[in-house]
Amino acid sequence: MEKPGAIVLTNGMLNLPDAKTAHGLIRGTERFTVLAVIDHRYAGQDAGVVLDGKNRNIPVFASIEAALLAVRDISYCIIGVATVGGVLPPDFLSLIETAIRHKISIVNGLHEFLGDKPAIVQLATEYGVELIDIRRPKKRADLHFWTGEIFSVTSPVIAVLGMDCAMGKRTTARLIRQACETGGIRAAMIYTGQTGWLQGGQYGFVFDSTLNDFISGEIEHAIVSCWKETGAEIILLEGQSALRNPSGPCGSEFLVSGNARYTVLVYAPKRKYFEHDPAWGEIPSVQSEISLIGMYGSRVIAVALNTEDCTEEEANAFAEQLEKELAIPVLLPLQKGVEKILPVLKGLLSKPV
Repeated sequence: MEKPGAIVLTNGMLNLPDAKTAHGLIRGTERFTVLAVIDHRYAGQDAGVVLDGKNRNIPVFASIEAALLAVRDISYCIIGVATVGGVLPPDFLSLIETAIRHKISIVNGLHEFLGDKPAIVQLATEYGVELIDIRRPKKRADLHFWTGEIFSVTSPVIAVLGMDCAMGKRTTARLIRQACETGGIRAAMIYTGQTGWLQGGQYGFVFDSTLNDFISGEIEHAIVSCWKETGAEIILLEGQSALRNPSGPCGSEFLVSGNARYTVLVYAPKRKYFEHDPAWGEIPSVQSEISLIGMYGSRVIAVALNTEDCTEEEANAFAEQLEKELAIPVLLPLQKGVEKILPVLKGLLSKPV
């Protein structure tokens, strides 16, 4: 089935961490065909080159009108940013209105819902387009409570956790899934954020839009459903935030309620403070995080490096040194891929969970 065409709005934020939704879509999605990015600061460039130096044939245009002159079959306009608190940047509203007037449906992953804005709803109705608010909470009848059925899952569940927010947890999980596919392992990924759904995730839920009482049950339901319906040999669980990030501590649910007995830990060696803010406190050592994860009954089987602010030489040096210290694979996902973890995963398949 052909994927619908989409443009992605970043509006001057393409190279910033807040555009991580756009970054995920630029790197790949099975749900949409990304035709262009709208960002006036990087107009005329390739979005992949702006992101990480890799040409992905996704042009950047200064405006929606410019994209419409060059690109055909645009069905959706995706808001490509994930701001603090999920607030819609005010300067995005005019872009959204322009897209609607061109009969393009809007996909919104922010906490601020377009469906709650009467003027936008009226405009969408007038032009016959959809407003898709991904983070709108599920109805109570659609939520699941934890039952213990997770303990029937015999495939290894691997949580991909990070030392902080915006570390590359989803990207690392996705790359490991893809490496498994080419390496002869049937793997599936459970998404837990809006970008995972946008990238085509079939099993999962949006963690931060779920009532707290049902988070453990939604984790369990997604894993159990995936295991029963796909027969996946490995199940990768996308983490959120970090175990000790004070603005949104998260991760124990994946380890305990999701029974993730294995973990891939994402670590940025040059990031000193949570969210880069000294007031929020220093990020603990990777060794102490591995020990903490172990206390939850999960074993860290690999570390993946986020090499922000690192030269290539520094990235390689950090990986080499950590691998010696930790005696587990240390991955450089964006530079060298994640294939190094495959022998470890194949080893897990021959052991009882």
